[in-house]
Amino acid sequence: MDAGENEIRVEKPATALRRGWTTGACATAATKAALTALLTGDFPDPVEITLPRGEQPSFALARENIGANHAMAGIIKDAGDDPDVTHGALVMARVRRLPEASGIVFKAGAGVGTVTKAGLPVSVGEPAINPVPRQMMTQVVTALCDEHGVTPDIEIEISIENGAELALQTWNPRLGIIGGLSVLGTTGIVHPFSCSAWIHSIHRGIDVARAEGLAHVLGATGSTSEKTAQAFHGLPDIACLDMGDFAGGLLKYLRAHPVPRLTIAGGFAKLTKLAQGALDLHSGRSQVDMEWLASQAEALGGNHLKDRIQTANTALEVLEMTQSQGLDLPAAIAARARATALETLRGAPVEVDVMVTDRAGALLAHAE
Repeated sequence: MDAGENEIRVEKPATALRRGWTTGACATAATKAALTALLTGDFPDPVEITLPRGEQPSFALARENIGANHAMAGIIKDAGDDPDVTHGALVMARVRRLPEASGIVFKAGAGVGTVTKAGLPVSVGEPAINPVPRQMMTQVVTALCDEHGVTPDIEIEISIENGAELALQTWNPRLGIIGGLSVLGTTGIVHPFSCSAWIHSIHRGIDVARAEGLAHVLGATGSTSEKTAQAFHGLPDIACLDMGDFAGGLLKYLRAHPVPRLTIAGGFAKLTKLAQGALDLHSGRSQVDMEWLASQAEALGGNHLKDRIQTANTALEVLEMTQSQGLDLPAAIAARARATALETLRGAPVEVDVMVTDRAGALLAHAE
């Protein structure tokens, strides 16, 4: 799952935009407040958590309840100026003690979806709570239980008020996430989404790189692929342009303001869209074409996979399917993504290489 599953966004004015907090951050704060109350009898309000990058925001409680063996806390999600459908939603965590050796168990409450199809980072049958929020909640529970001398055998049930209705405005039903929203986030912070402001920042990054005399810049779809490509090429931070989904904004500006070399890095799904010819890679404005992917696999000898690929749920499912058959689909995607980039540059003096990474940052393909 990625951020697009809970967010169908629209362009906002290029003004100073206020950042907000992800559903995962709100769920983590609610979990901490509820478990603290279960262990001590008192709810911390506000409750402070530590995000993956070290920020320590505080959250006011909107709801609280405590019983003999359970406690619940709720937080209103503030997405800042991002047009997220979950802005203003009540995110609740209910915790209860489990028998010893049960471990930490996640449960989907009302308004949180359940995964029913393969190809997502959470297994089929599991609550649609992404890996980073799970990790954040696990760290909170482990720390609190250690502090109070109890074993971390806790059930965490996350609910989102009206989540089932809100999910109908997202891609979740199409992806087989049934019954509600996904609990998302990798940094805990929602950065406001303004197309013009984001593209403007890409342009300014290119301007700075040119002013510094850099001969090589990097545009990545996300932080994981950026780290891999930056380390591979030994690039300084100033060479890293925050491309995100705006491959077109990056390439068109480089066409008029060239830098000798450009590396584009991203995950398999995002770069599949670029390979198809899409220049805006956001999930709300471009989709992976499974028939097109099937044709690429067929060219590699994967005729027998055609029907399975065309009915696949996600690009990740297609990747795993073809890898199991020994088909190097990422190499084909990298080459075609590079071709799209070169076509968009229209002969500008920019050498291009494309790197495809997996979710953990491992390099799957490199087209030079």
